[in-house]
Amino acid sequence: MIKKLITSAVLGAAILGSHSLMAADFTLRFGHLANEQNIWHQAAEKFKQEVEANADGQIEVRLYPSEQLGNEMDVINSIQLGTADMTITGESLQNWAPKAAMMAVPYAFRDAEHLHAAVNGEIGAEIEAQITERTNLVPLAWFERGPRELTSNRPIRHPDELDGLRLRVPNVPLFVDTWQAMGARPTPMAFSEVFTALQQNTLEGQENPLSLIESASFNEVQDYVNMTGHVRSWIYVVIGRNQLESMPEELQQVVRDAAQTMQEYQAELFVDDQGRLEQALQERGMEFVEVDVDAFAEKARPAVLEALTEEQRELFDAIQGL
Repeated sequence: MIKKLITSAVLGAAILGSHSLMAADFTLRFGHLANEQNIWHQAAEKFKQEVEANADGQIEVRLYPSEQLGNEMDVINSIQLGTADMTITGESLQNWAPKAAMMAVPYAFRDAEHLHAAVNGEIGAEIEAQITERTNLVPLAWFERGPRELTSNRPIRHPDELDGLRLRVPNVPLFVDTWQAMGARPTPMAFSEVFTALQQNTLEGQENPLSLIESASFNEVQDYVNMTGHVRSWIYVVIGRNQLESMPEELQQVVRDAAQTMQEYQAELFVDDQGRLEQALQERGMEFVEVDVDAFAEKARPAVLEALTEEQRELFDAIQGL
């Protein structure tokens, strides 16, 4: 009798153990560029928790931060080939879907509320539809990004005060043309070289979101953050359409619901993080300068419109009309 009880207990434990070791029916490999401290990764962790808590063991989410699966374009290509499943991506999608260029056009949006209205409305739906059609990627959620601000060693409140400022910009023709139109002398340069160039006075300014201004310690070589807010943008969390549609409808809904929770969670983290960044940079000696945003936008507009295709310009005008 005792032997039977022991045998039953062992068999029961083995069965339970085998259930716990059973592989999920679906595995989502989610790779992105942010490190583990970044709020994007924290949001991705929230997505993983939500999916796995509600999929009854049928979906496993594996996170690969810090470009473990490659850079942004690498992961997009991997998703299209079926060797990865999800990533976080933005205006790079314009390589396939031209309307995605709106995700980083200077002075397309007046403020955060204007951006939210566009992304959550018909304009966002139009951009998402083209992304899905042209890339076979399905946007599940979107994150607001910190606006790009101008740093310098003198306050700049009006574009007339740029006066040939030697300014680092990323190697994006639209950014180069826009800053040139506003009166600066933009110089494309690798981000890794910017600190030294500012330190040696080869450059006089640079422009980036507060998060990069902090992480790159630009407070050590720049005194002012001029609140130009010249690029307000967002980024999508996408999944391969084939991967999503391979799941039963109830599991697709689990993924979509988890993505919505992730989006709301990131939005809360974003607001808190922007406040923290401003306070941290002020404590490190940087002064925040309010600028004549309308004057900057007006001076930038001809260069922006010149750079856009007819299709993109129609979308830009629709955004302006909101």
